Order: sequence, then structure tokens, then C-alpha cells
Amino acid sequence: MRLSLGLEARQVQVQKLAPKMIQSMEILQLPIMALQERIEQEMNENPVLELQESDPSLPDEPEDRENPDAPADTEREMVVDESRDNVDDFERLLNMDQELPDHFDEGPRRSVSAMDEEADRKHDAMANVVDRPESLNDHLLRQIGELVIAPEIAKMAERIISALDARDGGYLKMSLEDLLPPDAGSDQLELAQQALKIVQGLDPPGVAARDLRECLLLQLRPEMPFYDEMKTLISGHLEDLRDNRLPHIERKTGYSISRIREAWEHLRKLNPKPGAAYADTFVPSVTPDVVLTQGDDGSYKVVLDELYTPRLYISKYYRQRLASDDATPEEREFIKRKITNAQWLIDSIRQRRSTITRVAQAIVDHQKQFLDDGPEFIVPLKMQQIADAVGVHVTTVSRAVDDKWMETPRGMFPLRRFFVGGTRDDEGDDVAWDRIRIKLQELIDKENKQHPYSDDELVKELKAQGLTVARRTVTKYRQKVGIPSSRQRRDWTG
Repeated sequence: MRLSLGLEARQVQVQKLAPKMIQSMEILQLPIMALQERIEQEMNENPVLELQESDPSLPDEPEDRENPDAPADTEREMVVDESRDNVDDFERLLNMDQELPDHFDEGPRRSVSAMDEEADRKHDAMANVVDRPESLNDHLLRQIGELVIAPEIAKMAERIISALDARDGGYLKMSLEDLLPPDAGSDQLELAQQALKIVQGLDPPGVAARDLRECLLLQLRPEMPFYDEMKTLISGHLEDLRDNRLPHIERKTGYSISRIREAWEHLRKLNPKPGAAYADTFVPSVTPDVVLTQGDDGSYKVVLDELYTPRLYISKYYRQRLASDDATPEEREFIKRKITNAQWLIDSIRQRRSTITRVAQAIVDHQKQFLDDGPEFIVPLKMQQIADAVGVHVTTVSRAVDDKWMETPRGMFPLRRFFVGGTRDDEGDDVAWDRIRIKLQELIDKENKQHPYSDDELVKELKAQGLTVARRTVTKYRQKVGIPSSRQRRDWTG
């Protein structure tokens, strides 16, 4: 092999994304609230960006376009280009006074009713803020403080309480030995056992249990109906109950199946996760990116919710400063760079608005029967179909629907909800998997519980309704929606 050093010219074709394209894709993928945060961040970092405050009841301000007849989704020419002189662009920036207001112009202002409406929304939001609930640890520590117990036991009880997590149901996941110092003796272990017994006697019943069996036993009281039977079932037959093996329990315990079922019904009233009620349940609010309206003729129209995406424009002050004779070269360079970044952001937001609107409208047009008649009538839809209809790449569709929600007359749905796979029925028509799941649930709801359908029988029943589905598919979707097997669904009392 010969090695040599030298210069060699090679022609290689590589694909690179321009910075503007990268930013445009990032802006497109952002959900509405994240976009609002991005706009606020950019306004804090870029002084040439200004916010256009306008009254929604007034006509929109004319958009800044060189070609007013061009469609809204076309790419606009950059305002500042380092590769050429920018006389025309800067002149256009100076003439923007006729198109966009600045803060001191007597342009459209928000009406009193609009400001009052926003104030009411903010007031309602503040009034509906929920106070921080009492945590499980606080609840238990308060009870310990009310007991008359030895200080060393109280201290150990507090250590046990600190190891509990409401998100785990209030179970004690650590062993008592792990809670003690490495050099602890048997007397300290006995102390920890006493403290654990005290903690397990606090409210809520069943807290600080080591497993489900202990949790349920801690909740039993002698005065409860079927106390003996429930204690027997919990101690030795939880797995049998889970798998609905009632005849096996009958043989082992001597209880009749009807008595086992009655005890089981009372056992179900116990709480398997007593600490979960004190867990912080954060339910994120969903803000729709698009709103679907229905006309008198039954047609649907997608409207972008722009309440959280204010209009941006470039500051008049910096446009004038850029053209000023006394501006230093450094100052002009700074303003040019900031104007470039600002225009990129404005163009990206405009492109996002157009793309999401067109993609959402294409989805709605394809899933009209779902919106008219309900989830059972959703039809199979792939992103490639929408990409072909809109005339964009499939990755653009994926970014446009990612984490975006649509408010419809049937409720709020993520845009990804409308993309489903499917199969073909006996007549060759496409059938969505959602429809098969709904039919599967209907069959199981109406079956004879003393002789429930097996998965093979469910395949035959679906076949009778014109839906050809493999057995493994039935099993998959039955498990996916949490439907037990035929043995677990069987009623043994008949």
C-alpha cells in the first residue's frame, strides 16, 4: 500500500439545511404555549422586535409583503442580505410606517371591552388556583405529634414516614434495617418495629404497608361484614381472585362460590393504594392550536387560534437608526444582525400558521364522518396521504401535528388522534382499528358471562359482522384496552 501526502480536488454532493430552514422547522414543531414562550424570549433578547397590539374586532393590519398577490405560505425574501447592498431593503424598512404602527402611532388600539375581557380571564384563572393540599408526610407527622409516645419512638416513626411516597400509594418500600444506622443493634430494630406499628395505625388505613396483602389486612376491622372470609381470601388467595379461580378457592376454603363472591365484593371496597389520595395530581391544561367551526351547510373550517401568538413587527426606531448618518459601523452591524434574526422569526411564524392551517384542514376533510357521527366512523389515515394532499414532505406533517390540539364540536383532540391504521373488510373497504376495538368491546359487553367468548370465538363474531381479524390481533387489542381473558370474565355463580 502506498501512502502519500498531497492536495486533491473532489466534487461531493451534500445536503445542508440553511439556518432559516432549521428555525422554521423548530417553530413549526412548537405547540402553542411553547411558541408563546419562544416569542417572549426572542423579544427579551432582540430589541428590534415589537408587539402589535390590535383589537380583534378591527380589520387586520396589512401584512408586510413585497408581492401582495403571493399566497401566504410562500417564502419571503430576506430583509437583510450580507452578500449584496441593502439599499432597497432598508428603503422598504423605512417605508413600513405606512403599513405597521409603532407604539407611539395613533393606530388601532385594543377596545375597552377587549381589555376587560382579558382582565376577567386573568381574574378567573387566579381565582381558580387550587391551594396546595396537605401532603401524606404532613398528614402523618401531624398525627404523630398528637400522640403521647416516647421521643425515641416518635423520632423513628418520623424516619419511617419520610421514606413513604404518596405516588407509590404510601407503601414502605425500604426494609426497617435500611432505615437504621449500620451499627444498629437488635434493640433499635425492635424500636423500629414498634414505630412501624404505630405508623400503620394512623390514617389513612393501610399506610406504610410492605405489600398489598399487608395493606389490605391493615384495613380489616372485626365489625366488617365477611371479616373472616375476607381475611382468609387476602391471606392466601389474592392470586386466585385475580385469575377468577373461584372453584379452586371453594375447594380450599369450603366457602360456597356465592359466599366467596359476596366477600370479594366487600373486599373490593378496600383501598389498595391508601396514600395515593395525597399525591400531587398535576393535570396540564390543554390549549388548542386550531379551532374547528361548522357552517350552516355542515362543512368544517379550521381557524388558527392566534390569541397566544401575537403579531410581531420590526421597530420603527431601529429602522430609522439604521438609516441615520450618525450611526457607527458597529451599531449598524448590530442592528442589521438583529433585523435579520427578527425577520427570520416573523417569517417562520407566518409559515407555521399557514402550514398548520392547511394540514389541519386536510385532516378534517378526510375525517368528516368521524366529526359528524362519532369515533366509530373514523377511517384509516396515514401522514403520507396528508402530505400528498397539502404538497409538503411527510416530516413536515409530522412536525405540524406534533403535540398540537384541535378544538372541535365533539371535544378536544390531539391532531395525531386522527391518524390511525386499519385493515380491509370483506367488501374491500378500509376499516380503522378503532372501529374494530369498539366492536370488540360491544361483543364482550353483550356476551353471556357464564360462557364468555374465547378469542377464537371473538374472531368468528367479528367475521360475522364483516370484519376479518386475526386471533393474535384480537388478543392484542383485548389486552390493550384492559379486557380480561374469558376465564377471568366468567361468572361461576350460574
